[in-house]
Amino acid sequence: MGSHTPQTGDNSHIPFSIALVGTRGIPAQYGGFETFAWELSRRLAARGHDIRVYGRTKKFPWREEEPISGVRRISAWTFFGKHLETPLASLSSFFHLLLHPAQVVILCNAANSIFIPLSFISGTPVIVNVDGIERKRAKWGTLGKLWYRIGELASLLFGSRVIADAFCIADYYADEYGVAPTRIAYGASAEQSQNDEVLKSYGLTPREYLLYVSRMEPENNALGVVKAYKASGATLPLVIVGDAPYAAEYKRSVQEAAAGSHVIFTGYQFGDSYRSLQSNCALYIQATEVGGTHPALIEAMAFGNAIVANGVPEHFEVLGGAGLYYPRNDFQRLGEILAHLLTHPEKLDSMRKSAKARAVELFNWESIADSYETQCRNLLKS
Repeated sequence: MGSHTPQTGDNSHIPFSIALVGTRGIPAQYGGFETFAWELSRRLAARGHDIRVYGRTKKFPWREEEPISGVRRISAWTFFGKHLETPLASLSSFFHLLLHPAQVVILCNAANSIFIPLSFISGTPVIVNVDGIERKRAKWGTLGKLWYRIGELASLLFGSRVIADAFCIADYYADEYGVAPTRIAYGASAEQSQNDEVLKSYGLTPREYLLYVSRMEPENNALGVVKAYKASGATLPLVIVGDAPYAAEYKRSVQEAAAGSHVIFTGYQFGDSYRSLQSNCALYIQATEVGGTHPALIEAMAFGNAIVANGVPEHFEVLGGAGLYYPRNDFQRLGEILAHLLTHPEKLDSMRKSAKARAVELFNWESIADSYETQCRNLLKS
């Protein structure tokens, strides 16, 4: 793996500088990596470390934004679009780091790992959070899948440490490449919403709607969920939170399937609006089939929701026995489970308690920040 400048001595109480690269920036307004960057960076900054998070901009080459919660924000130039946005932003970020080095880089997304050798010039160690197995997503063509395959290899070859947020992802790397990444879980918090305006705006009543949260891409199965919902005969509305910036055709198919039923599309929701929707649903549905730990699933657990999940290894690992599962992509069975649960409220209450307890035990952001801080310190003193 990649080299870095060794340091000696006890650094257990010395603050250091960390750069988080590979996300769209903070505060979180897109997906899991942005939430990861936000939750981790503000906690590390509160511990006295010099933290910067790289985001994205159309303005060349870089611009510094107003800090948030003690975290510096640098926007790196990129061309916004499905294929080039992420790699160009990361390349631009690494060039900025050549001019303004950090002591450690935390890189999000294996697709960006091909640029790690640029960090060798400054001798900066790079921790790679590889996320899920992106090359298996249907949205990527041959070149996209190849890029992700190269990114997986580059993570292992060039990364100083490789982190997976789920054992099933670590197992994939071990089986495919013979190298097992370190597992550090993704986290969740259950900060309560300060208002319920979003519920009022969509005509929703607490505990009287079903909730689905994900980008509307084929592997996230919003279409299957809509079909299952309609087949279930549920009278409560189904709320779909998310959008499809690069999958407009699939989004149209979901909306067409939902026509004539009580399905509400809210688009992306963040902050209080998102927390209000998560904390007040009757039932949460996790239908994704590709990836590692899905943030929305852990957040649903932290908010104490009753959860029904697609029967894939990632969800079994996260949810354990604290929810119910339908066989992988068997949406007819999902419809049957929904129909049963909505007529047995006592079962929903039991599921809520189990999910909340598991989230508190396993997916705490402070503990996760401890783990990343330890990884950084170990690199700096090795």
